[in-house]
Amino acid sequence: MIGPLLLSLHLGNLWCRLAQIDSLRETDDAVDALLREISVNRIVNAVISLLLAYALLTGVQSLANWLSERVPKQFRLGIKQSIPFWKGIILIALIAHILGLFFNLSGQNLVAITGTIAVALGFAFKDYATSIIAGVVALFEAPYRVGDRVTIGDHYGEVVSYGLRGIRLHTFDDDLVTIPHSVTWNDPVINANSGSLEAQVVTDFYVDHEADLQAIIDILYQAAYSSRFVQLKLPIVVVLAEMPWGSYLKLRAYPMDIRDEPAFRTDILRRAKEALAEQPVVYPRMSPMMELGGGSGEGQRARGEG
Repeated sequence: MIGPLLLSLHLGNLWCRLAQIDSLRETDDAVDALLREISVNRIVNAVISLLLAYALLTGVQSLANWLSERVPKQFRLGIKQSIPFWKGIILIALIAHILGLFFNLSGQNLVAITGTIAVALGFAFKDYATSIIAGVVALFEAPYRVGDRVTIGDHYGEVVSYGLRGIRLHTFDDDLVTIPHSVTWNDPVINANSGSLEAQVVTDFYVDHEADLQAIIDILYQAAYSSRFVQLKLPIVVVLAEMPWGSYLKLRAYPMDIRDEPAFRTDILRRAKEALAEQPVVYPRMSPMMELGGGSGEGQRARGEG
């Protein structure tokens, strides 16, 4: 009884080992069918392709920036907003070329390669992969584009670069802030102009309850209409709100070019201050910011004070 049992166990082990050997041979054959022979020429070709792609990406960015500053301003944003599209084409062509150099890209092999790469990148570069996916989604949803004035978190500025991992904002303090695309999945994005040249600029003014509101409102309208930056085709509105400490006025107007936002707000404040200095204007005795709590999101986006 023991002899036949041991014989059957040995035969079973032998069968398992033969099956493992066949599986390894099939795996080796699959790898051989998938991979191409790695040679010096292929490596040199890949390196040259990477350098050429980098040069093209840099050239597209530089050419678009140069051209956008020399065409009529109504075409500036359109040129800048095309940068991510051309960069995407260059990167797709580069990836396809590199894969073609080292892999046999049949239909079945292509599915296996992309699946393996996706899983590997997902584990190795989780945050980076999340930002890339968020950037691709943002291309279609367009919550921000190059040339837009956006507020993300505590940062407000112009989107000057749209990269694979994130965007760069140029702030009024002349800082470049890099924000990953993945941040926009959790934080709100406030877009001031959404692809247009104009964006509303809000300028705040605070006066006492005893002030002549009609005279002050007229001065604010004159300050806006007389500015050389104002876009007269869009509405100019003064909004009044009563607070415990006094009257709170908002002057809402649009510059002809969103880039003129700081100069436009400064020009309005200067003109309004000069005119108000000639009037018996009484300012609040209590600090308005104590009541307003430091301002709202709208104030962070485009606001001056008077």
